[in-house]
Amino acid sequence: MKFLNILISILIFIGLISCSEKEEKISIIKEDNLEMQMIEAYYEGLEEFNKGDIFFAAKKFNEVELLYPQSIWAPRSILMAAYAYYSQLYYADAIFELERFLDKYNNHPNKDYAYYLLGICHYNQIVDEKKDLGEIIKSREYFTLLVNEFPNTDFAEDAKFKLELIREILASKELYLANYYLEREKWIPAMNRYKIIVDDYDTTIYIEEALFRLVELNYKLGIIVEAKKYTALLGYNYQSSDWYELSYKILNKEYTKSNIKKNEKKQNSLIKKFKELLE
Repeated sequence: MKFLNILISILIFIGLISCSEKEEKISIIKEDNLEMQMIEAYYEGLEEFNKGDIFFAAKKFNEVELLYPQSIWAPRSILMAAYAYYSQLYYADAIFELERFLDKYNNHPNKDYAYYLLGICHYNQIVDEKKDLGEIIKSREYFTLLVNEFPNTDFAEDAKFKLELIREILASKELYLANYYLEREKWIPAMNRYKIIVDDYDTTIYIEEALFRLVELNYKLGIIVEAKKYTALLGYNYQSSDWYELSYKILNKEYTKSNIKKNEKKQNSLIKKFKELLE
């Protein structure tokens, strides 16, 4: 009886080992099969993308993520789905995929690419600077993140260039609003808008007109000291500008072009004399 019990125990143990090995083999087969399906789905997505069917391509890329969300292919497939949508100007769909990528794979090495493509998607939707403020702000946000967090990448270099263009767009919006108030003789709101350009967008092409308008408005309101200050700024930074000539004309009613040239000659002479003292 004792021998029988031992024999039964041995048979049970062998049976358990056999089942365990069988289950492990089944698990490995399933895992291998799942990975094959995932890779097939990814390459099907690439094939459809190359054919131009971006919706089916995006569907296949999303299928990859559903099949194996922990694999290295999953984040790659989200980025490919985003790029597929972007390539055909479906910016809202691309943005959705990219935001999902950043939410799920925030530490992924291609995070810089996601920021860049997000910035481009918003930037490309700027049609009218007077209306598309939301897109302008969003694109600036992502380009700024890219420059700050990934400063040594090619994406950051282009982002810096785009940020300069965004500054021009925002400055043009301020100038549009300032001129709108000026035409309606709302002097104070107009002055406030021109001052924003002077304070925040002084490297843009709109700075010269903003300074001139401040000369014009301050003179009109009898604030001569301020008018002279803005004329001096124009003269110091943009002496050859037509806007400087116009501002000089406001403060000098007997102005002629020869007068301003004499004044510039005198100023240059003083600068030269001062330079000689330092030599």
